[in-house]
Amino acid sequence: MKMDDVKKMLEQVAAGTMSVEEAVLELKKEPFSAAGFDDLGFAKLDTHRKLRQGAAEVIYGAGKTAEQIGGIVNAMKKRGQQVILITRLDPEKAEAVRDFLQKPQETGALEKMDREDQKPEGAVRREPAQEGGLRYFPDAKIGICGEFPEKDGVGTIVVATGGTSDIPVAEEAALTAEALGNQVERLYDVGVAGLHRLMAHMDSIMSARVIIAIAGMEGALASVIGGLADCPVIAVPTSIGYGASFHGVSALLSMLNSCASGVSVVNIDNGFGAGYLASMINHLHDA
Repeated sequence: MKMDDVKKMLEQVAAGTMSVEEAVLELKKEPFSAAGFDDLGFAKLDTHRKLRQGAAEVIYGAGKTAEQIGGIVNAMKKRGQQVILITRLDPEKAEAVRDFLQKPQETGALEKMDREDQKPEGAVRREPAQEGGLRYFPDAKIGICGEFPEKDGVGTIVVATGGTSDIPVAEEAALTAEALGNQVERLYDVGVAGLHRLMAHMDSIMSARVIIAIAGMEGALASVIGGLADCPVIAVPTSIGYGASFHGVSALLSMLNSCASGVSVVNIDNGFGAGYLASMINHLHDA
């Protein structure tokens, strides 16, 4: 969409001949009538995703080289992205990405973009970050560039695990939700083998806006929480368990067959998917 078209649309909104909702719809449709992406050769960066879906593109680190990840990160920075999330990033590759980002980069076409469109909007520092650097969280295998946003979700997302062994998946979910602007409370090692541990946190369960229940073995935690809470429960089966757990399939089937209403299920070990969905729910405002 050309600048003249944007100005014309804004003038129509100001004159009352076009509603705000109609203008937003036209902007959302824009990438389907234009490029809507930056072609990096090895990747096509979706530059319109945040407007369409409410969150910018996330980088899946597995299967990509450090140079490819770094190239995508730099392109996102040049587009003004303040928080860049990289999932499934192993420690060695994270170090290589960090080294890549600290090197001077060649000036490309993206450098010529109008910087006035890239001013931060309400970002706050969660902790000191190196200039242009990568913050790495080894438990979750997540890398984050930039500053965490202000928490603008409606309520609190509770992330609960059956056992300590489920924490890597839980941290992937929790950090994803935090990077998307949510307040997160962690309840770890509260599985059904010692149900009193979960019962000790009933206030958190009852007041949560969304709950992510993460468990391996037989995956019973999701059904238990689903029977206690009045909010959506996102169940995440993990690959933790002995032989007949079939690397998470047993927990997956248990969660899919839960008799508790309001329980949905994501893929095995998919903490990112759970955190993203929980954030979408937590940003739905009551009418």
